[in-house]
Amino acid sequence: MFFPYGDDQVHGGHRPVVTYTFLVLNALVFFWQLGDPDGNGYAMAYAAIPANVMAGEDWFTLLTSQFMHGGVMHLLGNMLFLWIFADNIEATIGSPTFLLFYLLGGIAASIGHIAVDPLSPIPMLGASGAISAVLGAYVVLFPKSRIKAFFLFIPVRIPALFFLGFWFITQLSKGMQTLTGIETGVAWWAHIGGFAFGIAGGFWMRQRFMPATLRT
Repeated sequence: MFFPYGDDQVHGGHRPVVTYTFLVLNALVFFWQLGDPDGNGYAMAYAAIPANVMAGEDWFTLLTSQFMHGGVMHLLGNMLFLWIFADNIEATIGSPTFLLFYLLGGIAASIGHIAVDPLSPIPMLGASGAISAVLGAYVVLFPKSRIKAFFLFIPVRIPALFFLGFWFITQLSKGMQTLTGIETGVAWWAHIGGFAFGIAGGFWMRQRFMPATLRT
């Protein structure tokens, strides 16, 4: 089991204000959720429920659900990946473009989940779909970057292509299990859909924002 804590793809001269804002916003929303008087009332109101979206209702939840989480570990895990990977993307394409890319990635992720389970009454929430889009773009833009991680308390550095490739294979494997009727409680197809969106966006970013000398 690898536990990532950083990378060596460092951009100087650009403060990732959108990434930092999302980190703070997700934390604030989570603390707001803790004050829910109905327990899961906020989730039912602001998380994306596939059956409702398919009925043409509550489309705004495709955005609001991206900033909600189901627990402390859910929040911390997502924020760790956002912290590690998002700043490099934002530094490459600029803050305004990154803001749009992130939010569209989250929407694409939700659509991926809804397409597989369109009648589900279960709320879908979390930043992982949008962050999956960030991971997809990262693996295209920086495949040779080294991801700093612990393996059994031993610090290692893993090429981003291998680390994120293994991550995606895991998501795809879990997603295929859900097609057989196995319920895992995780929106794996949101991760898959977000990652696919990020891959496509990453190739566009390479051509639009990266000098030819840096395209590896």
